[in-house]
Amino acid sequence: MRWVEPEILAELETELDGPELARGFARDYATLWDQRFSRLAASVQAEDRPDALDAVISMRITSAMVGGIRLASLAQALEDAIRRGDFVQGNALLAGVAEHGVRTVSELQANYILKND
Repeated sequence: MRWVEPEILAELETELDGPELARGFARDYATLWDQRFSRLAASVQAEDRPDALDAVISMRITSAMVGGIRLASLAQALEDAIRRGDFVQGNALLAGVAEHGVRTVSELQANYILKND
């Protein structure tokens, strides 16, 4: 199972006129994963709808940009739960988001960031 779609990273390289900026973006994404997830988890657990929405939308968009389509899809499900005010479902989805995030970051590092450094 792939966690990162290389075609999307290739598109990002094209949009950014070369691989350097795309690799930098991917590197920053990987570096910030723990911080990004911690903020999301804390806001969902606190039932802070505005902060949770901000965190999950950021995660969904950036994950899609680096080819993490599975994670982006799960983040969309979490976003939908937050919009409905369903924090029970939101909390239930956090474990999956954490797992998908770790796997996405690992694959991104192994197959893109480190491979191209």
